Amino acid sequence: MIYLLLFWEFCKVGLFCVGGGYASMPLIQASVVDGYHWLSLKEFLDIFTISQMTPGPIGINAATFAGMKIAGVPGAVCATAGFVTPSLFLCIIVTRLILKYGDVAPIRRILNGLRPAVVALICSAGLGFVILSLWNSETVPQDFKETLDWRGIVLLTGAFIAVRMKVKVIKLLVFSGIAGLILGLAAERF
Repeated sequence: MIYLLLFWEFCKVGLFCVGGGYASMPLIQASVVDGYHWLSLKEFLDIFTISQMTPGPIGINAATFAGMKIAGVPGAVCATAGFVTPSLFLCIIVTRLILKYGDVAPIRRILNGLRPAVVALICSAGLGFVILSLWNSETVPQDFKETLDWRGIVLLTGAFIAVRMKVKVIKLLVFSGIAGLILGLAAERF
């Protein structure tokens, strides 16, 4: 039953994640973290991080890793198959329509309407990740000044500057991992 449920949940994510892999993150989170509680937000963020470091589309990687964590190899297969099935059929249908009817104005209007919603989904997921990075919590705590993780501030600020300076993703991830290790060791000593 879990395999069918994984397929179905990731099929829904694949159907509604217009805008690419980053747009799928809040939908995956809503299902596996908020809905079924299969993963904690911290586990989900770890999966999201690993998904960015591995080759391939981030949404598919996240589905594979989440499925693996939830139900092993068969779970990974079911979640991945569920994620890609809607895209496969939608791409075939839309491609045939575009090739046959050209630049259809109503379709363009629909896509223009979806774009802001996709940006909102990505921003929502990003805000949740910022909160987890700065407070090691799923929500901003009442004593937010006292529990603010200074290492998170340093790493997030440094990574943001590096992204704006167009540092390559692999370098950014390697240096961030090393900096996290060094800052963690320094915090344990002092």
